[in-house]
Amino acid sequence: MPAPAPPTPIGLEDRLLAFAVSLLIGGAAVHAGTHVVADARDYAHAVLTALCGALVWALLEPIPLLGGVLAIVAWVAVLKWRYRLGWPRSAAVGVAAWAAAVVALAALELVGIGSVSALGVPGA
Repeated sequence: MPAPAPPTPIGLEDRLLAFAVSLLIGGAAVHAGTHVVADARDYAHAVLTALCGALVWALLEPIPLLGGVLAIVAWVAVLKWRYRLGWPRSAAVGVAAWAAAVVALAALELVGIGSVSALGVPGA
């Protein structure tokens, strides 16, 4: 019996494609969240907001003990800053964006695309 083939390494192109698709999904989720709660701007604005949120999350979440709380507050602060909303509406945008991301990722999973995430939407 022949030995199984070794797994193919993931190349830089594949990683960049996964990053881009994940960022576009995260941007779509933020865009959907702003449509539900606030005056949405264009999709490009939502994608940049998702990227800023992902960076803030990546910097703060690893902090011991309080990292998760600090990261979620900072992520909502990014939404507040980018969309010029108050704290309650920014938090509502965050919840709506999370829900949209979960639905989008579940739909992609159903069609066999399960290797992406929603970059810029925590917990999705």
